[in-house]
Amino acid sequence: MMSSMDWRQGLRSGALALMVAVGGTAGMLAGPAPVHAQSAPALRGLPDFTELVEQVGPSVVNIRTSEKLSSRPAMNGMDEEMLEFFRRFGIPVPRVPRGQGPQPEEQPRGVGSGFILSSDGFIMTNAHVVDGADEVLVTLTDKREFKARIIGADKRTDVAVVKIDATGLPAVRVGDVSRLKVGEWVMAIGSPFGLDNTVTAGIVSAKQRDTGDYLPFIQTDVAINPGNSGGPLINMRGEVVGINSQIYSRSGGFMGISFAIPMDEAMRVSDQLRATGRVSRGRIGVQIDSVPKDVAESLGLSKTQGALVRGVESGSPAEKAGIEAGDIIVRYDGKPVDKVADLPRLVGNTKPGTRTGITVFRRGATRDLTITIGEVEPDEKVAATAAEPGTKGGAAKAARQLGLVVAEVTPAQARELKIKGGVRVVSAEDAAARAGLRTDDVIVALANTEVRNLKDFESVLSRLDKGKPINVLLRRGEWAQYTLIRPER
Repeated sequence: MMSSMDWRQGLRSGALALMVAVGGTAGMLAGPAPVHAQSAPALRGLPDFTELVEQVGPSVVNIRTSEKLSSRPAMNGMDEEMLEFFRRFGIPVPRVPRGQGPQPEEQPRGVGSGFILSSDGFIMTNAHVVDGADEVLVTLTDKREFKARIIGADKRTDVAVVKIDATGLPAVRVGDVSRLKVGEWVMAIGSPFGLDNTVTAGIVSAKQRDTGDYLPFIQTDVAINPGNSGGPLINMRGEVVGINSQIYSRSGGFMGISFAIPMDEAMRVSDQLRATGRVSRGRIGVQIDSVPKDVAESLGLSKTQGALVRGVESGSPAEKAGIEAGDIIVRYDGKPVDKVADLPRLVGNTKPGTRTGITVFRRGATRDLTITIGEVEPDEKVAATAAEPGTKGGAAKAARQLGLVVAEVTPAQARELKIKGGVRVVSAEDAAARAGLRTDDVIVALANTEVRNLKDFESVLSRLDKGKPINVLLRRGEWAQYTLIRPER
């Protein structure tokens, strides 16, 4: 039977054990925890990627490309440039005997990565990996090698699809990019510097990074180097959420910032490439720019948003819909245009021929328009034509205090610029010059009010507080832009 001393000793020993279990003697001395104290988050170990590598690794491929180069030996001391000179001016060039002319040579171009989209041999990679290649070789993890044919490549998004003649291949699972969270662990598999099946890991650093016209990139700190291009970015569920495509680097090597094409965008492109070999995109025919904060405030916009229309192409869907240079597009197809980069993506993802709504902010009020979307032509180039200088004319007296001398716009100038009217800048000094105005600019609106002639200009200007900034919408050639004239105080 335990004595009273043994009992007390046992109690003290039990209490000591309890103190150790809750974190030392201080845990007992502190008494009950305060009501506001929060328990520490549960500790988690570092992730184990071994199962993911076993699961996804067989779906990742190595891609090598080559192009055929023709090397012509010098003939009679003449190199290729001299021969081309002779050909261009019709000077006879000595014929090369059959079999002794230039023979095409296969020259390696580069190494990249890719991953299997479907079991019947469709593979996704970057467009820049296969661009210009005459031959594409795909090597699987089991060392089988296939010649691939390029199904299609889209340079705007840097997505390409190639096909090999094989069946029963292990295809990847495509993940939901909308579920991807900043701080989430991700993994990459690829062939950096030609080192096949290299695995690197990190976290998602940011989403929706604006580094391209059509793509909001996923930023990670996963180590990506030359050769990783086209390889998959994989989440912890073993799903592909992106294509590793770019890095930020001052040295040419990895510096902790990598970019991946979101898989939802890539799949939209690949579906079109597989169906037609090309990507069809919508266009409306405008040149756009961002809206500076001070300009937005002066125009009465509640916040800095939208895409400023600097120019409208003649005969374009935008012109037919009534969009004008100087409009600010704030909504497209019911979706807000928060920043200038939003508009090309929204329009580009719209099927050509679709009729949709577009909302513009024009001279202090919003207007709803209906537009029929056109189609982007491959490598389309739109030339902007500069307006011819007009003839100097009568100055507007009210403008002199702003450093402006202005004149009427001639009917010929109005037709050239496709405007209803305005006043032409004859000279700009002081406040006007500081605002960036220059000779032959055409002012079409002042303080959100349309200006068609000198009378309108003087009337609007006479009602304004000359001590406050004045927003001006001007045309410079076919381009429109806003600026603020800030009078000296």
